[in-house]
Amino acid sequence: MSSEHLNRRDFLKIGALAGAAAAVSAVPVRAMAAPAVRTLEECMSMTPEAMADASGPVSASWRSILKAAAAIRNPAIRASVEQILNNPTPSVIKGMSGSNKKAIYKELSAKGLIEGVSEADFLPPAASADASPQPFRSAPGSGYQSHHAYPGGLCTHTGLNTRVSIALYDGYREVYDYMLDRDVVIAAQLLHDLHKPWVFQWDANGESRTERKLAGTGEHHTLGVAESIARRLPADVIVAQACAHNHPRTEKDEAQVVGWLTAASVIAGVDPVAYGLLAKGGKTLPMPRRQEGFVTHLGDHDWVLTVPACQWILPTMEKVAMRDYGISKSDLKAKPFNQFRNYVFSQATIMSLYETYAAKGEAELVRTIHSIVTPA
Repeated sequence: MSSEHLNRRDFLKIGALAGAAAAVSAVPVRAMAAPAVRTLEECMSMTPEAMADASGPVSASWRSILKAAAAIRNPAIRASVEQILNNPTPSVIKGMSGSNKKAIYKELSAKGLIEGVSEADFLPPAASADASPQPFRSAPGSGYQSHHAYPGGLCTHTGLNTRVSIALYDGYREVYDYMLDRDVVIAAQLLHDLHKPWVFQWDANGESRTERKLAGTGEHHTLGVAESIARRLPADVIVAQACAHNHPRTEKDEAQVVGWLTAASVIAGVDPVAYGLLAKGGKTLPMPRRQEGFVTHLGDHDWVLTVPACQWILPTMEKVAMRDYGISKSDLKAKPFNQFRNYVFSQATIMSLYETYAAKGEAELVRTIHSIVTPA
């Protein structure tokens, strides 16, 4: 199931029109419409799905993600990616009995790939291997004090990262005069956070589940790689996906990627060398190392600003919540504030709110918040 390639001559024959059409397929229509104004009481009863679906930026990002997936030329890869996006089920746990889970945990522990996490907690809760705990479009982009921490944050994060990855692909083609595997570039970035809907499930108090560590990084990463293995995606896509959290530039860096691929292979029940995920001996990636993994890693850097952006505007959000909406200090760690911030962040995005704050000041940030949720 290797990805289909086009050589340079064939690409040029396609012509500028086809190239433009392919580029447009991954670009969303910008959503500039003002969000629906809600009362705080209305926010309290909204589900994460309802908040995400009400958001212009989230909806536009979701459309761009689906368009990017549709631009994958290899039909088998395209079908797998679209299936995951539309229902990111934890199928990797299918058939995983208690004894099997125990054996997997024991092997991960023996290999030093899991520490500080109990056997009971090393996988997120899942009611079924055939249904996702939530849609892709309603999941946050990360933990509650981290990047894109709002319903639909996964969409805006993945949407931007995919655009960046495609831009890097185009840059290599235009500057260095060669083509990477575009299918791998797109698929790896679209799938790089595929299990955040499973890992970051929303609690009744409006906060997302706390993520555990697995193979030295957030569990969503290794579990996502394991899912791609379980769904039998091509090795080159999976290796590039695994590189999202680090690049194989040095031995130390590569050892991390090897660890994630090894742990994912244990969970999925495959031999990583036989699958083509690791070179003979299991110490490095397949040689020579492909550049698509570096593009995936570089593309996955939307978090660099969005983590501090979230942390920098939260004090203002808390102050406004208490002063203008009657939310008590004790409720800043409870549902009233969580639902308030979830709706504001989902409708405006953390990035847009931070840019308003940075460029126009706190007064304009407060005015923007008031335009989304009516003050008491």
